Amino acid sequence: MTVKLRAVMCGCGGMSNVWLNVIKTLPDVEMVGLVDINEAAARGRAEQFGLAGARVGTDLEKMLGEVKPDVVFAMTVPEAHHGVVLAALAHGCHVLGEKPLADSMAHAREMVTAAAAAGKTYAVIQNRRYDPRIRRVRRFVEGGALGTLTTLNCDFYLAPRFGGFRDRMRHVLLLDMAIHTFDAARYLSGADPAAVYCHEWNPAGSWYDHDASAVAVFEMTGGLVYTYRGSWCAEGLWTTWESDWRLVGTQGSLKWDGGDALAAQTLTGMEGRRAVYQDAAVPPAVADAKSADVKSGGHAGVIAEFLRCVRTCETPETAAADNIKSLAMVFGAIESAETGRKVEIKI
Repeated sequence: MTVKLRAVMCGCGGMSNVWLNVIKTLPDVEMVGLVDINEAAARGRAEQFGLAGARVGTDLEKMLGEVKPDVVFAMTVPEAHHGVVLAALAHGCHVLGEKPLADSMAHAREMVTAAAAAGKTYAVIQNRRYDPRIRRVRRFVEGGALGTLTTLNCDFYLAPRFGGFRDRMRHVLLLDMAIHTFDAARYLSGADPAAVYCHEWNPAGSWYDHDASAVAVFEMTGGLVYTYRGSWCAEGLWTTWESDWRLVGTQGSLKWDGGDALAAQTLTGMEGRRAVYQDAAVPPAVADAKSADVKSGGHAGVIAEFLRCVRTCETPETAAADNIKSLAMVFGAIESAETGRKVEIKI
């Protein structure tokens, strides 16, 4: 019989509901503690999910010392990730945290270094990687039908009325949302960032205090160029939350709307000076151990793989040591937007 991994959740806000709905379906993990600066929030989650045996508190260090968990789920605001993760690692815990990895590259580097020194697994919820639709596109690209990718473009245009803190945030689109899209670009292309030029602005009619639109051009490894166009105050004709994509290769192109619509054409030959193309069928998504039902937002796949890797000592796909490259794209774009110049991206 497999011994359950003991887990503490730090941060019991809105997203903890999504996590706990997944965790309650997993037989190999037991929630033994819930921590939040608002004890009522932690107690409310314990009652909601029938966690009568879990301790509730506001002090993470005290909780870790008392219940001695194997893993910590870090659900705090980005500014608190650094302290929570370092405390968990110091207590010998593996950590799975919410995105973004950290509130600065300096903190991110320190957290990645601490995890390596502790010999513990530290991964990030990049849940969109585990959506079966993006895995379908990635599998087609890996099959070589498009040849070598040269260009990757995406559009992200929505107009959500969040209210609250996002309306006041600086770099709201880049800092709060673009990490998902930038990570998807890395995943689809297999390339990493080298440099970026980014321009931000706040369009007329925007309800955000600061820039809510951005265009960024990334130079990626292997000579690939990735362009991002996005806005969180684009009225009408919304894209999906996964963005609208075009992938261009030496032998063909693929368009993906971020949902179920896919179209691909490949080069079949030349008739004199005229290129001849044919429609290419993109094979359907294949269920695997990582991909999760779209309704779960991919959280089920990330959490399940993280727990499996803790047991097997394997490296999760969204390990912080890799995901820091996606975070570097965010902070590189912000630096470029603030300085008005191209920025080399250093991990």
